[in-house]
Amino acid sequence: MIIAVAAGKGGTGKTLVATSLAIALAKRFPGQVDLIDCDVEEPNADILIRPVLEKRESVHIKVPNVNEEKCIHCGACAQNCQFSAIAVIRDKVFTFPELCSGCGVCAYVCPVGAIEEVPRQVGVVDIGRAQVNGTTLRFIQGRMDVGEQRSPPTINAAKSHIDPARITVLDSAPGTACPMQETIEGADACLLVTEPTPFGLHDMAMAVDTCRRMGVPAAVVLNRDGIGDSKPIEDYCQREGLDIVLRIPHDRKIAEAYSRGETLLSVAPEYGEQLVQVYERLRAIASKR
Repeated sequence: MIIAVAAGKGGTGKTLVATSLAIALAKRFPGQVDLIDCDVEEPNADILIRPVLEKRESVHIKVPNVNEEKCIHCGACAQNCQFSAIAVIRDKVFTFPELCSGCGVCAYVCPVGAIEEVPRQVGVVDIGRAQVNGTTLRFIQGRMDVGEQRSPPTINAAKSHIDPARITVLDSAPGTACPMQETIEGADACLLVTEPTPFGLHDMAMAVDTCRRMGVPAAVVLNRDGIGDSKPIEDYCQREGLDIVLRIPHDRKIAEAYSRGETLLSVAPEYGEQLVQVYERLRAIASKR
């Protein structure tokens, strides 16, 4: 099963839930759990689980390299580029690799074959293992190179390591833009982490809508329960037919543990069984698709 952990806004405790869920499942299902950090712009799951990284892979996309001697400056490449990554001005061709998505349309439409696609590194994927709370899990982390504009290539490179025979927990980027959508694409279920605040409710509703448009069933984790009024979120979930599968209280010891780079289970091991029950509930929700 593939479970994506996402959040409509940052700071709700998404990575805390993702890492804690992966550890709880690894204890219940030894040797069968992977955690993949798909928040490639600012990955931080490694801070909480402290993995030993064993391998690094480069992530490349193919960008245009124009042969000026063959180019007839017809402008077909620029006209068909959706990202303005190539421009033709009089008898000169300018390329902007940082904007390129690597789709290859420029080379495809060039009538004289003047464009060659060459690899350009945009990020890395680190692979290793973490031993946490007496259990071991496989860890994969994508990280974009500094200055890069597009996260999907690095996210997809990290997700390429998904093993269908194992349980995979994906830690998504916050929000509902391309990074989140690229992460939850193909997941069996999405666990949305929110907080009982007006911003938490507003952004969670956007995330729910995104999941539904993509056909990914969702459930809710209410973090920092007690810090505000949870009734609006409860009413919303009831109206929308969403299960609140876990409540994590607003507890100083949890906040202090997180600030030290520790997971929920390090200070509240009783949540281990609850997180396994969350997994079982997600399986039931996914089976109704």
